[in-house]
Amino acid sequence: MAKSLPKRVIPWVLWAAVFLGLYLAKLQSYLLFHSLAEIFSVVVAWSIFAFMWTTRSLGTHRYLEVVGTSYLFVGGIDLVHTLAYKGMGVFPGFDANLPTQLWISARSLETFSFVLASFVLSRKKSIPISPLFLGYAIATGGFLFWILGLRSFPDCFLEGRGLTGFKVAAEYMICAILLGCIVWLKGKRNGLSEEVVRWLTAAMALTIASELSFTLYVDVYGFFNMVGHYLKIASFYMILKAILKTGIQEPFSLVFSELAEAKEELAAEAEELRKALAEVRTLRGLLPICSHCKRVRDDRGYWRQLESYLREHSHVDFTHGVCPECLKRYYPEYADNEPGSPEER
Repeated sequence: MAKSLPKRVIPWVLWAAVFLGLYLAKLQSYLLFHSLAEIFSVVVAWSIFAFMWTTRSLGTHRYLEVVGTSYLFVGGIDLVHTLAYKGMGVFPGFDANLPTQLWISARSLETFSFVLASFVLSRKKSIPISPLFLGYAIATGGFLFWILGLRSFPDCFLEGRGLTGFKVAAEYMICAILLGCIVWLKGKRNGLSEEVVRWLTAAMALTIASELSFTLYVDVYGFFNMVGHYLKIASFYMILKAILKTGIQEPFSLVFSELAEAKEELAAEAEELRKALAEVRTLRGLLPICSHCKRVRDDRGYWRQLESYLREHSHVDFTHGVCPECLKRYYPEYADNEPGSPEER
C-alpha cells in the first residue's frame, strides 16, 4: 500500500500543480494564462476579505482588518485589469496602456493599505470598519473614474516603446514603501505572532519582487510579465495564510487549550469530591471505640484518640474544657463557683 504524502508536502505539490497548469496555459495562449492567473488572484484576494470579515468576531488583529478590507477593492481593480488586457476586447478604444494603468492603481491601493495598517499597528484602537470600507470604496471609484472616465491618468505603457518613466518610477516607489513597511512591522508587531509576521513579511517581499519584475518587460506577453504574475499569486496567498492564522487557527487553538484546562480542573475537583465522599462514608459506618479509654480503631487497625481521628476525617476541630460533672469530681474547690447544668437551672 502506497504511503500518503506528509502534510507539509501537500501544499507544495498543489502549488506546483497550479503553476504548472498556468505555464501549460501560457504555451497554448498567453491571454489564457493571464486570464487564469488574474482570476485566480482575484478569488484569493476576495477570499482574504471574506475570511477577515467572517472572523472579525473571533478577534482578528487590527492590522489584518485594514489589509483584509483593502483586498476586496484591490481584487475589484484587478478584475477590471483582467478584462482590459490586450486582446480581451472588452474596452474598445483602449490599448495596452489601460491594463497597465489599472495595474499601477491596484498596486498603489495595496501598498497604501500596508502603510495604513502600519499606522494602525502603533495605535491602541483599530479604525472603525464602516469608515475604512467607505474610504477604500471612494479611492477605488476615484482610480477607475480617473482612468476610464477622465482618461487623464499618466501613461504607463506605450505601444512600440514599452514602459514609461512614470510606470517604472511608480514601481520603484511602491517597492521602497513596502520595504519600509517590512522594517516597521518587524519593529512593532504589537500582538501579531511571530509566524504571522513572517507570512506578512513574505507577502510584501514577494510583492516587491513582483513589482521589480514588472519594471523589466517590454512586451505585455513577455517572460518577466509572466514571472510577475506568479509572484503576485504567491504574495496574495501569504496574506490569506496570515488571515487564517489569526482569525481561525489561533482562536480555536486558544479555545481548545482552555477546554483542556477546564477538563483538568473538573477532574481534580471530581477527585476531591470522591475523597470527601469516601471520608463521609467512613464516618457514617460502624466505628469501633474502646468502652474505657474511648479510643477508636481506624481502617488500618490502629487505635487512635477520638478527636485526632475526627479531625483527620472531617472538618471538625476541637477546643477543650471541663463539664460540670467532671469539675465536681476532679476539681471540687472550683465547683461551687460554677453555674449548674442545664438540668439544674
